[in-house]
Amino acid sequence: MKIKYLYKLLIVAFVAIQLVACSNNGDTEEKFDQTPTARINAQSKKLDDLLLSSEYGWKAVYFTDNTQLGGYTHLFKFSPGGKVTMASDFDSDTKKYDSQYEIQLGSTVSVVFTTANRIHLLSDSKSYPTEELKGQGYLGDFQFLFYGEDKGDIIFRTNRKSIELRFVKATAADWDNLPLNTTMEQNVIGANTRPLFRLLETNDGSTVRQFDFNFDDVTRFATADPITAGFSESYNVGVGYSATGMIVSPAIEIKGQALSEFVYNDLDGSFTATGTNGVSATIKYTTKPLVLTDDYKIILDGQPATAFGYIAQYLSNTAGNSLLCKTLLNEINASLPAAQKVNRVQFQFNDAGSTYIVYTFTGGKATLYHNVEVVEDAVNKTIVLKHISWQTATALIPEPALLKKFDQELTNPKGLYFKKETYKLGGVPNNVYTFTSAASNFRLATYAFQ
Repeated sequence: MKIKYLYKLLIVAFVAIQLVACSNNGDTEEKFDQTPTARINAQSKKLDDLLLSSEYGWKAVYFTDNTQLGGYTHLFKFSPGGKVTMASDFDSDTKKYDSQYEIQLGSTVSVVFTTANRIHLLSDSKSYPTEELKGQGYLGDFQFLFYGEDKGDIIFRTNRKSIELRFVKATAADWDNLPLNTTMEQNVIGANTRPLFRLLETNDGSTVRQFDFNFDDVTRFATADPITAGFSESYNVGVGYSATGMIVSPAIEIKGQALSEFVYNDLDGSFTATGTNGVSATIKYTTKPLVLTDDYKIILDGQPATAFGYIAQYLSNTAGNSLLCKTLLNEINASLPAAQKVNRVQFQFNDAGSTYIVYTFTGGKATLYHNVEVVEDAVNKTIVLKHISWQTATALIPEPALLKKFDQELTNPKGLYFKKETYKLGGVPNNVYTFTSAASNFRLATYAFQ
């Protein structure tokens, strides 16, 4: 009797399993009743509908390679018929421009900007920020592969480098305030009225650490190196501008919190990102270098001959030169005939017992020499280049009015910090040394010739 009852239970269970299997099979058939082409076409329509759905379009801060370049804000307003209106903060031109776009089908669905607009400035191989990127432009793309939605954002990956790019819904204020990004750029670079040196200060709620902060406005890239002995962590980030401050990528990680949005304070020129539980990161000014080095000792009297040179062809637009330095060099060039420019500023130390600054020019203008004496300030770890005389190759001359303002920065009695930098500039393998004023915001980058 028990065996017969058990047999009936097994039959009922078998029938139930078959019914479930049939039901699941129907779901599977329903899920896959579309052909691959139909599914791709559905995705294509979905993407186009999404692009058209936002009243004020979409905003994307595009970091093409955050290991060496910063971010560029782009605004897109898509319209039926493949039209897109675009604006960006790539440069000071933040006006709107119209062009065409297409939804293209491949292994996945993508949006492609098919006619020239602001997004193409990042992929123009003829326009590049550094010699290392010659022929590569800003490593940008204009085809973005559709990877779905996330909390109202559209998620793309760039076609060539597979970098995630997030489109967020734009607002009317985003379009109106885009010019403020270029204004903010000047605050990130730093005005001549601000101190030259900056630091990144992190606070994890209990411990404060400081990092030597340097920003390259050409690449929109920043480095922050630790000044504490035994602490090796550093931060290298791409920088994007906003109406209220800056955005960094990758985010600065402090105690499990990712800080990426910094707010500008016009009172002291600082930028602060605030987390929770006392976590914060602040970029702020300081009146002297965080780390004073003994690098200057190699150029003191009695040392072997050395030479360091600013070469305009490679160094004129690099971040190694401060804004004040660039301004003074531009003033010299503007006062010369069209064919003549400052070609080189070279420091010769202990050359047959003499030390002098050499100014050379293009266009046949004669080379000028400023003979100086090197005086050490061991307490402040600076050098003073003390005036002796001016001359051409053949005769002594009065101080050239042309060079007065620039040269006075080099010979200021408060002295110069002389530092071997960790970075390279202009695509040249030579070590970089900087001459930085202890009295002003003047800094000149040079190559070592030994």
